[in-house]
Amino acid sequence: MQLRDGKDARREPTAWRKGLARWLRSVMAVGLMAAGIVSAAAAANGSAAANGSAAANAADAAGKGAPNPAGSGSVYVIPVKQTVESGLASFLNRALTEAEEAEASLAVLAINTPGGELKSAEAIGDRIRASKVPTLAFVEGDAASAGAYIALNAGKIVMAPGSAIGAAMVVDASGQAVESPKVVSFWSSKMKAAAEMNGRNGDIAVGMVNPDLTVEMKEIGRTKAKGEILSLSAEEALKVGYADALAGSVDEAVAWYGLKDWTTVKVEPTVAERVASWLTGVTTLLLILGIAGIVIELFVPGFGVPGIVGIAAFALYFFGQYVAGFAGMESVVLFILGVVLLVLEMFVPSFGILGLLGAAGVIAGIVIAAYDTGDALKSLGIASLAALVVIAIVVYIFRKRGIWNRFILRESLTAEQGFIPNEDRRIWVGKEGVTLTPLRPAGVAEVEGQRIDVVSLGEFIDAGRKVRVVTADGTRVVVKEADKE
Repeated sequence: MQLRDGKDARREPTAWRKGLARWLRSVMAVGLMAAGIVSAAAAANGSAAANGSAAANAADAAGKGAPNPAGSGSVYVIPVKQTVESGLASFLNRALTEAEEAEASLAVLAINTPGGELKSAEAIGDRIRASKVPTLAFVEGDAASAGAYIALNAGKIVMAPGSAIGAAMVVDASGQAVESPKVVSFWSSKMKAAAEMNGRNGDIAVGMVNPDLTVEMKEIGRTKAKGEILSLSAEEALKVGYADALAGSVDEAVAWYGLKDWTTVKVEPTVAERVASWLTGVTTLLLILGIAGIVIELFVPGFGVPGIVGIAAFALYFFGQYVAGFAGMESVVLFILGVVLLVLEMFVPSFGILGLLGAAGVIAGIVIAAYDTGDALKSLGIASLAALVVIAIVVYIFRKRGIWNRFILRESLTAEQGFIPNEDRRIWVGKEGVTLTPLRPAGVAEVEGQRIDVVSLGEFIDAGRKVRVVTADGTRVVVKEADKE
């Protein structure tokens, strides 16, 4: 490169080179544009194909009414075939946890229950919604009351021909309808929310709870009138959207769900869970036996049987709550400590402090061990009243053997037992005698040949003086000098 006139001496490009460069740039621009167009077209075609495939799958699923999940896997079948109570809630929690740990493809709730406790049903519904495994409720018989709520919380509902769902009106322990607007409104909202969560008509769910609601179901040409509680057969539930399909067995329900090759795992309650389920249903009875047995043994000792029954009843109470997953060791420790303090109160003077602490420990242990605090306090109150009646009857029957007899002197000094009682000194009144010793004012006198202790009215009487008995008061024989009368 050479410098001319202080400028760059590079050679200027010729005209043909400039034309060639312009042509190459044009070709490259056209190529890039073409590539962009082709890429965009391919992407569009791919998206369209994907959308078309998804639409086809959706259309196919809609035609079959099934979710059509991919592949296979394990299916956990969990029976819900008992009264809905705290023991069932504990069992379902364990079963769903096992399904989650095994990464199961589906959990089937085989339902045939008349219902049960609302709080237990609510806890079960929460657990089903929180499940990491897809859930399907297969109604084999009846999904009544709380059972209907459990089914509505599952992802899908399949019903067997002849089964039914509904009749979820709130009732008390005696089976009478609960008319509290607050309770009815709350449970209606829970049922409605569970139904609408999976796209079902919420008014139908409310009609299963509230008899005052009128529900029109055009799909089946039926209207629930005021004063009725709604219940649907399997066929009716399918038409109104409360069942996604009908199936004759769990296997048919799983096949409808879309699984092809699956392994069925049947989860059954353990013996301990079955026992715990029964025990948690008779907590009030166990508390009655426990309280009555312990108190009777304390107040009427010597039998042993009431104490054994009481201890066994409390042991069964805590065992049932522990296996169900509600009680911990802290509740047992509190209860035992409370009983110890109550026993000490009977032998150690503490001005009631030990008794109050003991009662607080017993109550706290029982309540903490229970599934629900409110229900536990209610059961404890009922049990205490019933136990008091039993205790009163037993104490009255065995009143001569009670612990209170230790504080009462019942020994009598009778002639039959060899004791000679004091003679009646009133026989000496009016009789005369002679003082054997000076009376100052007490002394000894001889009356009708018998020496007796006497006392004057305050004056001094010498020995050998004639006296007369004027009165006899208790152990005193009062005399007066006869010559001064």
